[in-house]
Amino acid sequence: MFKKISDKSIIEGIRNQDDTTLNWLYNNYYNTVSKHILKNNGVSDDVSDVFQDTIIVLYNQITDGTLNLTSDLKGYFFGIARNIWNTQLRKKRKTVELELDLLQEPEIEEDNDRMYERIVNRAFQKLKPDSQAVLNLYYEGCSYDEIAVKMNLKNEGYARRKKYLSKEALMEMVYKDPEYQEFLRYQK
Repeated sequence: MFKKISDKSIIEGIRNQDDTTLNWLYNNYYNTVSKHILKNNGVSDDVSDVFQDTIIVLYNQITDGTLNLTSDLKGYFFGIARNIWNTQLRKKRKTVELELDLLQEPEIEEDNDRMYERIVNRAFQKLKPDSQAVLNLYYEGCSYDEIAVKMNLKNEGYARRKKYLSKEALMEMVYKDPEYQEFLRYQK
């Protein structure tokens, strides 16, 4: 189960999207990535997202021929994961977290509340239908497993990633909305 596999075999397994190789990666590399992220202000959801992103980056480097191993694969993999996590931490520091659940919003005047709703609704309508559906299911309280089943996604990890990307897209549209800057001024 935990036998050593050569870096060359792992690279070929990733190139071929071999489930056995991907499971081996998870079993042997996940804890290292998890410890780093949890030690550096992350939560378990972050670990899954970063691990999946790392596999995608590695797969892309393998398939497009840009993989340049200067160490063992585990060290290289961890380096990618660390870079992805550091980038996410920088973004988190720069952005203000938007809560879509209006019950958790800070107390604001009724006019500002309507402005905020209008901005979020306008941005939400611009999302692709599948992104809207994932966010609706998530905010209705569905688990990631339930979302995966209802949306015909491969597994819980894909549902988690889809929700993350959908929320990021929504937040980006909200931030770009001209009325959002006006809303922020009223919050001060």
